[in-house]
This record gives sequence, C-alpha cells and structure tokens, in this order.
Amino acid sequence: MFQKKKDVPASLSLEPLATAPIQVQLQPQPAPPPPRPKPASLIAQGLTIRGDVSGDGELHLDCVVIGDIKVGKLVLGPNGSVEGSIAAQAIEIHGKVKGTVAARAVRLYGTAKVDGDIAHEQLAMETGADFQGRSVKFTRPAPQPAPAPAPVAPAPVASAPADYAPVAG
Repeated sequence: MFQKKKDVPASLSLEPLATAPIQVQLQPQPAPPPPRPKPASLIAQGLTIRGDVSGDGELHLDCVVIGDIKVGKLVLGPNGSVEGSIAAQAIEIHGKVKGTVAARAVRLYGTAKVDGDIAHEQLAMETGADFQGRSVKFTRPAPQPAPAPAPVAPAPVASAPADYAPVAG
C-alpha cells in the first residue's frame, strides 16, 4: 500500500569562484558617546565622619565632617556641618563650616554659616548668609605674551670725547 521512494541525490556541479577581487566597504565607526558624568556621592543626615575626605567627583554632604575635604565639587546641605578646611573647584554651602574654604566658585545660600576665610575667584552670597572671616580673591595670572626679540641696536658711531665741546665763534 505505502511504498517508500528512494531519494536519488541530484548531481552536484561545482563551479570555481570568480577570481575578481571583492571590494569591502568599511562603514565609518560612529564616534563613541561622550563619557557619562560620574554620579554625585551622597552622605545623608545622622552620620558623623572623623577624618579627611578626598576625591575628584561631586560630593553632597548633609552630615557632620570633622576633618579636611578635598573634592571636585561640594554641596553642603542645610543639615551639614564641616570642621576643617574645604578645597574644591566649586562649593555650594547651605550648612555650617568652621575652617578655611578655597574654590574657584563659592556660593553661600541664605542658611549658610561660615566661620573662616574664603579664597575664591567668584563668590556669591544670598541674603541671610552668615560669614565671619576674610574674603580673598585670587586670580589666575594672565598668560604672558612671548617676549618680542630685542631690536638690534645700530653699531656705535665714533664720537668726540665727552669733555670736548665745540665752541661757537
């Protein structure tokens, strides 16, 4: 009733590949995406840090720090307090600082209380900010133009001795 047919393999014919060179077009690689900014580190209220804090990123503090801080950018929250020196590129102060502050840009908000000197390029203070200390503005030295080559002085001309004075006659 059922009969199975035997499959007969078809004859395969192999042909040599073309000898013409194959041209491959390279797709230009898209530029890598710009580096993502590092997320800010946050240390919340209710914590006390005894010791120095340093890094190159952004730091948000709403805690107590007893020690020096050196970071890229610092935001000191309204519940934050620092007893020590602070150095950064930019500093925003909402809380209390007892010590020196040094940054290119310093901003004191209305709730800020700073007892110490501030060295800065830019300083902004809101109404209500309390600042006891000296404000020292530092500026970057302007780039000096390359010194011009000194002009070549003409060769000295033989002159009469200094004690010689012609007499008008």
